[in-house]
Amino acid sequence: MLSRSAQGLYWMGRYLERAGHLCRLLRLQTEALVDRPLREIHFGWSRIYGSMSREPPGGGLDFGGDDSFTLADSYTLADDLTFERSNSDSVWSCITLGRENARQMRHCISAEMWTRLNLAYLRIQKLNIQEIWRAPESFYDETVAEIDTFSGVAASTMYRDEGWSFLQIGRFVERVQISTSLLLTQLAADTASTEDSEADWTSLLRAYHAFEAYDRRYGVEVRPGQVLDLLATDPMLPDSLSHSLDVVAAELDSIGPGPDARSSADVMRIAGHVDALIRCEWPDRDDREELLRQVRGYGRELHHLVASAYFDYPVEDFSAS
Repeated sequence: MLSRSAQGLYWMGRYLERAGHLCRLLRLQTEALVDRPLREIHFGWSRIYGSMSREPPGGGLDFGGDDSFTLADSYTLADDLTFERSNSDSVWSCITLGRENARQMRHCISAEMWTRLNLAYLRIQKLNIQEIWRAPESFYDETVAEIDTFSGVAASTMYRDEGWSFLQIGRFVERVQISTSLLLTQLAADTASTEDSEADWTSLLRAYHAFEAYDRRYGVEVRPGQVLDLLATDPMLPDSLSHSLDVVAAELDSIGPGPDARSSADVMRIAGHVDALIRCEWPDRDDREELLRQVRGYGRELHHLVASAYFDYPVEDFSAS
């Protein structure tokens, strides 16, 4: 496969995974505006911005513990994360960039995939925060459903060549990075807080479609350590770190070495090492926060190595011959 095509599919997967993840968090956050305590609302916005390493509009999220946190504040924050054109990680930007990569790679994807993604793109182009604010959770729910539908259509219609593998690698490398960032933000906030945080960990389970799985395994009492164990190590949970790393490793193995042999070897080495951190070291280590930092660092390194091995490798000069 041409490196340009591989890169376009990889980034399409990353952008759409990022958009879906943010929409799930925003759906939970806007649902909380109806009846949740001020502390939970504040924490929800802080967790989202902290995991994205982004400064909120105005430069901070300082609340006085009274009604100073108003609906207007949430309106501004939701607009920044959803429709802000200058924010490359906003829902609007990610869907737009994902669709642009799909447009350039139409020869690599099915017609049904293009149709579903283009419809999602056209819908969000016509909207703004004012138009969705009467029922913002419905907008985020519908956007998640559109992205999930696109993923289902891709799984049903896309030819299983290298293009499919690069699309999957993009999705799950992105999932590893955003999941570790969100878990680290959650842990940091939990350490700094003196209040009960069960609701915050429960919302995290719901963001990862893991509440029912947690209930079956551990019962109704939500404990942070058990939540971390589930979200990190359960290979049967689709959004877990373990499952994401399994998919990345399997697709890399399917593709095989790229033109840059050294980078290709490094890709497999790092993929194996980070998988070992979760499978082998996680149960025996107490410093889970440090381990997650290592996984996040390796996830970023894995992205750069994939790019070096398959997209941006040096081209041999044959001019002398």
